[in-house]
Amino acid sequence: MRDAVAAVLPWTGTPQRPVLAKAVRLSLRTLAQVAPGRSVEVRVPPFAAVQCVEGPRHTRGTPPNVVETDPRTWLELAAGSLEWTEALASGRITASGNRADLGALLPLVRL
Repeated sequence: MRDAVAAVLPWTGTPQRPVLAKAVRLSLRTLAQVAPGRSVEVRVPPFAAVQCVEGPRHTRGTPPNVVETDPRTWLELAAGSLEWTEALASGRITASGNRADLGALLPLVRL
């Protein structure tokens, strides 16, 4: 995962779509391994979404705990170049539900 994220950060231009997709998918997969569970859905359209964090399992409809952001913001969070609170305050992410605070789980890797 580290190499995939390092390939797109720092953002010096527009990364190729397959490279960006790989970095997003691997970092989300890592999040799901670090915080296994099904109570929070993390969405990074158009590339991937995962369920993570222990707690009540979600099975139908819109989950009560959802985090959504764009690929760049997600990878900056995953790499530690953006703080969770800063991204939330600036509106770069949306987080709904009482379990949707991922700040304690990030960064996933330091570059």
